[in-house]
Amino acid sequence: MNDKKYDKQNSLINKLESHVFSRILAGFIILIPLLVTILILLFLFYSIDDIFRGERGFFSPFINGTRLDFPGIGVVISIVIFYLIGLLVGGRLGRRISAIERTTLMWIPLVGTIYGLMRQITETLSAPVTNRFNRVVFIEWPRPGYMAIGFVTGQFFDKEKNNVTLVVYVPTVPNPTSGNLAFVPEKDVVEADLNVEEAMKLVFSGGIVIPENLKTIVDKD
Repeated sequence: MNDKKYDKQNSLINKLESHVFSRILAGFIILIPLLVTILILLFLFYSIDDIFRGERGFFSPFINGTRLDFPGIGVVISIVIFYLIGLLVGGRLGRRISAIERTTLMWIPLVGTIYGLMRQITETLSAPVTNRFNRVVFIEWPRPGYMAIGFVTGQFFDKEKNNVTLVVYVPTVPNPTSGNLAFVPEKDVVEADLNVEEAMKLVFSGGIVIPENLKTIVDKD
């Protein structure tokens, strides 16, 4: 009788522990992305603010001790500066200045390499996702028999082989900003019934977040 009571109590304790742990894990999964986002935004907020109103800030002699000396003024100044530069660059004169800047900096050793790389990154990130990636496909990678998800970034006609070759970017999980580039004949790719957003969620989560379309395909197989 005592053994049954002990087993029952033990079972209740295990259920309680399992319930508490699962709820804590659920809360952790929900809150961590939000907390990390907030921390990154706060870091950027105070870093930008310090550049303009810190002890060695660009505008600290004009701001410190005045009515403009409040947290966030650096961010406001940054937005105004970006807006004014955007107005300038949007015009014909601004485009000429931008072209001169690009030509001049690209000729300087090392500076030109860094400038060119950063310009390429910013232009790529500012472009809509649909412009960067045409469609989502599966290719045999890294060797036959293994399938990897890839994003088609372009295509060209191979005259020697008389077929269309796709330029496929194979992202690294969970950081899609790095990856490999593959040139695959169009006939060798498998179309994925996924849009770019769904595929990105799959990559970012390391396969934890599986789109419903992909689940359906797997279940059928």
